[in-house]
Amino acid sequence: IILTSKIKDIARVWQYHGAEHKTIHCYEHGEELTVENVKKYTTLHPRCGTSFLFIVMIISMIVFAFTGWNAAWINILVRVALVPIIGGISYEILKLVGRYDNALTRFLRIPGLFFQRFTTKEPDDAQIEVAIAAFNAVLDDNVEALPDTW
Repeated sequence: IILTSKIKDIARVWQYHGAEHKTIHCYEHGEELTVENVKKYTTLHPRCGTSFLFIVMIISMIVFAFTGWNAAWINILVRVALVPIIGGISYEILKLVGRYDNALTRFLRIPGLFFQRFTTKEPDDAQIEVAIAAFNAVLDDNVEALPDTW
């Protein structure tokens, strides 16, 4: 990821990813979604998909450590069967670290936020405008589906 982020097109993707995070932060803080307001926020977000993938990786290692080694076809079946459980556990951990701010959740956020330093970059104003427009389009269609608390 670090090496690919040196590619111009990939670096631009990471900037859009950063614009998305900044826009979400601005919305969650109840501010009007303007370029100036969005620019104030960080590109790191505790409920990022990048953090989710990192959590999935860690939970998978922990869970699979208890499954043992069997015949190859049994290992495949066990791992496939455990995917929904691992995904569910990971999702709940991601929600937990996004909802609460205490010593435990701050500790659990560290790996995902660290990894986001490679998958988000500071966006330009045009990218922020795109992120705001995309967010507003989604919000208009789904405002009643938003949870009261994240």
